[in-house]
Amino acid sequence: MVRLGISVEGATEERFTKRVLAPHLSQLNIYITPVNLRGNISLDRIRGELETLAYSFDYVTTFYDFYGFKKLEPGETKSSLEQKIKHCLKAELQSKLIPYIQMHEFEGLLFSDPEVLATLLHKPSLNDWATNVLLDFDNNPEQINNSRETAPSKRLEKHSDYRKTIHGPDIALNIGLEKLRNCCQGFDQWLQLLEALSPSS
Repeated sequence: MVRLGISVEGATEERFTKRVLAPHLSQLNIYITPVNLRGNISLDRIRGELETLAYSFDYVTTFYDFYGFKKLEPGETKSSLEQKIKHCLKAELQSKLIPYIQMHEFEGLLFSDPEVLATLLHKPSLNDWATNVLLDFDNNPEQINNSRETAPSKRLEKHSDYRKTIHGPDIALNIGLEKLRNCCQGFDQWLQLLEALSPSS
């Protein structure tokens, strides 16, 4: 059995972790515990949190949005930020940490299936709208861009009654892990790293 602590950004990611990731990973004898930081994520803030988790679990991972991450350097990328997160820990603990940054935001995952998105938000017109958004980003939900006006959650809130903690995890659950992974390469690569922690792998 592997005990995995997941430092998550907020309540939406916490519910997603419990409802979508936990059942899948438990089949591989990986048992996850999400720890909700309640937003306001920055390197300074997570440093102590990750060290505490590293001493409490066999492995630790993160699930933070790139959008809204505080105090980013100019030109920061997903890869450079994940490396900085890795180096938040002492050298002897770094092998226990799998840093993950979701591009650009959790809600990007929900664009993986516009039909499910429209159905769960009870607004049929969202199907065509979300499909057109995807076309603008080469059908890659993780590229839907990063600003106050055009981040995935802002788009959804503008065009529907979307509420993060209520709708987000339910939509993701109905889309299913297989579809999320097929559409979102970064998310899939992260899950592969977590699956590789299985004692049977």
